[in-house]
This record gives sequence, structure tokens and C-alpha cells, in this order.
Amino acid sequence: MSEDLSLSEEVRYSRHLTLPEVGKDGQKKLRRSSILVVGAGGLGSPVLLYLAAAGIGKIGIIDDDKVDITNLQRQVIHSTAKIGELKVDSASSRINELNPDVEVIKQSLRLNVNNALQILTGWDVVIDGTDNFQTRYTISDACEILSIPWVFGSIHRFEGQVSVFNYQNGPNYRDLFPKAPPSNLAPNCAEAGVLGVLPGIVGSIQATEALKIILGFGEPISGKLLTIDAKNMKMRSLTFVKDERRSPVTEMSEELIMKSCNSIRNHNPVIVEITPEEFMKKKKSGWNPFLLDVRRADEEKITNIGGTDHRIMHIEIPDKLEEIPNDRDIVVYCRTGVRSAAVSKFLLDSGLFSGKIFNLFGGIHLWSDQIDSSLPKY
Repeated sequence: MSEDLSLSEEVRYSRHLTLPEVGKDGQKKLRRSSILVVGAGGLGSPVLLYLAAAGIGKIGIIDDDKVDITNLQRQVIHSTAKIGELKVDSASSRINELNPDVEVIKQSLRLNVNNALQILTGWDVVIDGTDNFQTRYTISDACEILSIPWVFGSIHRFEGQVSVFNYQNGPNYRDLFPKAPPSNLAPNCAEAGVLGVLPGIVGSIQATEALKIILGFGEPISGKLLTIDAKNMKMRSLTFVKDERRSPVTEMSEELIMKSCNSIRNHNPVIVEITPEEFMKKKKSGWNPFLLDVRRADEEKITNIGGTDHRIMHIEIPDKLEEIPNDRDIVVYCRTGVRSAAVSKFLLDSGLFSGKIFNLFGGIHLWSDQIDSSLPKY
């Protein structure tokens, strides 16, 4: 490819070229740049569309999920025709329609401690489009080791947050969030809901910050947490600094990430966590627990775990305790293990049950990974 912009590029990016902060040199810099987007969902949708429209030369997409009809209320890069298709394929197709000059690198997998360094190496900027703390700490640690700036974003009901981490030796995610809040206090979109347009607002700001980093203009929100209240349309900027007492991250450690996420499986020692694999192993040895689904009725219609004994929506549990046997072990599950953890603790605290109470760690999502891949991760 020629170093100079082609005539068609000059026409396509004419509104950029008239900006002194961009111009031809800036547009060529965008063409030479590479940005990796982790997640092709609510946040990833506007991020990917605007990066492609801006002329980023190489865009990476990581997501292991498939397009579901429940996604379309907010994940605008996908369409009804793409339901059932891998999100990376759907997103890549839409990017090619928007700007065929963009090189798309797609990986249908989940980022984790074991593959993060290999996957993130070589990218100029990483953008977080995820919805869980474990992956965010993984991104943070890998970017700190690799010296890559990354743009954080989160959404919850009507509220959003954006920040830039690891930029020019600035503060990182661990400086702002040394530990994640308890999972039952930070439900994801599926549990808490989200206004469909909110990811568009937050994702557009994330894309803006990434372009600022690449082009070197303005002031990226490093050391600041931008909070967005869409219900009242208010924004605040909270300042934070690098924690000089924190030891730099020099290697990927699952133990460190799990500890930051309140040890996830051991954040409350009175709640017994059990993985799907452990559950099946105990079942095969003759164990016969009461399997309780605490999701909504519409979720049950999408999928459920075979052998489920009863479904009671988590907020209805206090009024329906008599529907749960008090003389058997109980295993509680939901979509990802968040609501079921809260229910498990409530059942334990009630003192009404003589059997053991287990929370199915990872819920249906981990069940799909470990036991039955035909169960959709909605």
C-alpha cells in the first residue's frame, strides 16, 4: 500500500483532513495503527463501527459468543439476519461493508490468563468491551506487562464509566480498583438490565479516547474516571493517581486475578461453590441434590440445565421458601452465578435448611463450557 492517501481515501476521510489535529499525516497514522477490541457486544459495537469508519488500519476482535436475539436491543453492529452466527464473524462482515480497506483480525475465543500475553502483543491500543471483573484484571495485567495503553468502559442500567489506563506510565486499573466489589453488588447487564442506547454513548467515548491516543491530540482521560448518568444526563470526572505502593505486575497470575476478584470462589467461606464438572462428578457417585434455577421465566424458555427440580425467580425466594425442601442438599444456579450466589447466602442465613447449600459457579455459561456446549450463552 502506498504511503500517500489515495484519491478515494481523501474523499472518504475529507472531514478528518480538514481538522488541523488530524490532516493527511494524522489519517496516515490511523491507517498504520492497530487496535484490539475485547468483546463484540454492547460496548464493542459502537467502538468497532467508529474505529472502522475512522480508518484504523488493523482492528482485532475477540469474542467467543454467538449473536442472540436478546443482544439486538443494544449490540448495533449485529442484525436479525446474523442470529446464531459467531459475533466475530458478524462484526467482521459489518466492518467490511462499512470500510473494506480495514484489515480485521478475528478470534472466537475468551481472553484468559494463559493466552492474554500472546493475543495482546503487538497492538497499539486495547479497548475493553467486556462485562466482568476477571477479564478486566486480565487485560490490565497483560497491558501493564506489555506497556500497552487501554481504554476501559462499563455499563450498568442507566450508568456508565470510562477511563484510560496504562497511558504513558500513568495509573492502571489496579490503582483505581485494587479489588473488585462483591459479585452480588455488581450484577452484569443480564441480571440488572441496561438502557439500550447507553453502550452507544460509552462506546463512542471509548473510541474517541483511542483515536486521541493514536493521534496524540487533546488530553486522554488517564488518571480520571468519567461517570455518566444517562437518566439525568449528568457527567462527572473523578481524579485518581497511580498507587506507588503497589508492586508492578510483571507476570500473568491467575491467583492474583482471582484474589483481586474477591477470590471469586472463596469470597464468602460460608457459601460452598461448586463447578459444573464437580457437580456432575458428585452426581455420578450417587449424590441427589435439589437443583434450583433462580432465573426469570423468559430465561428458562431460552435454556436450562437438565434435571432442574424447580425454578423460582431470585427476588421471589423469600416468599416461596416452603417450595424448597429443607432436608436435601441444594444447588442453586442462574446465568453466570451472580444471582445464585446471593440466593445461596440468603438460604444459608435463613437457618431453615439442614442440607448443604451450593452455588453453581459460573452458572449456565460455565456449564456450556464444561458440560454441554449446546446450551446457549445468552
